Amino acid sequence: MHATTTSGAREAPTTQPDFAAITAKQQATWASGDFAVIGVTLQIVGETLAEAADVRAGERVLDVVAGNRTATLRPHTGLRASRPPTTCPRCSRREKHAPGPKALDVEFQVADAEDLPFRDASFDVVLSTFGVMFTPEHARSAREMLRVLRSGGRIALANWTPEGFIGQLFKVIGGHVRPPAGLASPALWGTEPHIVTLFGSQAIDIRCTRRHFNFRYRSSAHWIQMFRDFYGPTHKAFAALDPDRQTALERDIAALLDRHNVAGNSSLVVPGEYLEVVVVVKQ
Repeated sequence: MHATTTSGAREAPTTQPDFAAITAKQQATWASGDFAVIGVTLQIVGETLAEAADVRAGERVLDVVAGNRTATLRPHTGLRASRPPTTCPRCSRREKHAPGPKALDVEFQVADAEDLPFRDASFDVVLSTFGVMFTPEHARSAREMLRVLRSGGRIALANWTPEGFIGQLFKVIGGHVRPPAGLASPALWGTEPHIVTLFGSQAIDIRCTRRHFNFRYRSSAHWIQMFRDFYGPTHKAFAALDPDRQTALERDIAALLDRHNVAGNSSLVVPGEYLEVVVVVKQ
């Protein structure tokens, strides 16, 4: 097992927040906008994650907080002989831009990632691409993934890091719209020590690899417009502010984009660091 110390994420709080209220608010946030428009651009991450998890024909796969199914579709379309994956979004999402279950024989089920409606040891692989990291109770969702996984199975996650672009975006938005009091930062899932805390007691191996996804847009204004219209957290953040504060948030996001842009003045290419995690549980 290998892990390195990473700083920059807020430590888990000691006070007990109102998780039911937070969950309801999160459901409204992620249901706003149209995540499929953004999620489809992340498909390469789902493909890379499925490869890292070494998904094989005949295995049963659960995709937790599936979004627009970028991780679900990769093992199923690549391994026609595999058992159909089950996707488990945290909250209800629109189905457009994603093939339905009849096309790929995939079962979609709306459920709570912190209370999965599946039997113990019923999956060979559990995947989550930028999904389970947003659940309010980290330890609870981790326990549920471990519970439904068979002995010797694998958990594979892609989580934004606190130091990377999206982690920094969370901080910028949090400076304008305060996050729920007492809630642990989602970016903790992008740190090796937190992963070891969540899964280490049940793991025989944890592999953490830092990778980058490149956001490719015409300009910072183009990125902001797309995320303001379609990405739930950004959409809701702007909606919560008056016009002057919206302008201030837009200015701060544009400055962040410009600092991370590696394409010069011709276009926008922003590398977003994420932590690819593969956990192999005990036999």
